[in-house]
Amino acid sequence: MIDLYYWPTPNGHKVTLMLEETGLPYRIQPVNIGAGDQFTPAFLAISPNNKMPALVDHPPTDGGAPQSVFESGAILLYLAEKTGRFLPADSRGRVAVLEWLFWQMAGLGPMSGQMGHFNVYAPEKIPYAIERYNNEVRRLHGVMDKRLAQSAYLGGDDYSIADMASYPWIGAYDTLPVDFDAFPNLKRWHDAIAARPATQRAYALREKVNPQAGKPLSEEERKHLFGQR
Repeated sequence: MIDLYYWPTPNGHKVTLMLEETGLPYRIQPVNIGAGDQFTPAFLAISPNNKMPALVDHPPTDGGAPQSVFESGAILLYLAEKTGRFLPADSRGRVAVLEWLFWQMAGLGPMSGQMGHFNVYAPEKIPYAIERYNNEVRRLHGVMDKRLAQSAYLGGDDYSIADMASYPWIGAYDTLPVDFDAFPNLKRWHDAIAARPATQRAYALREKVNPQAGKPLSEEERKHLFGQR
C-alpha cells in the first residue's frame, strides 16, 4: 500500500493521475493546506519543504523499509520506475520525456502558479505582475502547442509522466481560461487526456477530499497558503 499525502491542487492531481493509471493500491492522507497541515512535524518528516504531495511507499521495490518521496516530479519518476510504465525504456525516448517533465517543473507549473496568484489571490492588483505572468504562460502554451503539432504527446507518441505533470496546470484557474482557439494542438492533447477514465477518477477525488474547493479563501487559509503564518 502507498500512503499519498494529498490535497486537490494541480500538483496533487499529478500523482493521482499516475496512481489511477497504474492501478497501484493507495490510500489518501489528506493534507489540508488551508488549515496548516503541511507544517506539522509528522508531515515535515516526509516533506521538509512543507509542500504536498508526498508519499510513503510501504512495499518499495528494494524490499526494505518504507520509502518516502516528496516533490511531484520526483514522485512521478519514482512511480514510473517502480511500475515500468509511462517512461520509455530506450534512452532517447526517456530523455524526451524527462526533458518535458523538468520543463513543467521549472516553467509551466511555477509560472502558472504565479499567474494565478497575481490574478486571483493577490490582495492588491499589480498590473506589471499580471501582465508579466499572463504573457509568460501564454508563451509556454505556445511552446506546448508547437511540440504537440509534432507528436501526440509531450514526450512522443505515447502518454507519459510528462503529460501527467503538465495536464493539471492547463486551465487550472476557472477565471483564467486557456486560449484554445490560438493553440489547437494543445486543445487536442488536453481533450484526449480529459477523456481517459483514469483522469476522470483522479479528478473525482477533488470533491471527496475537499468539498469546499473553489470557494473564497478565509483569512486563516490565506495565512497558511501565502506564508503569513
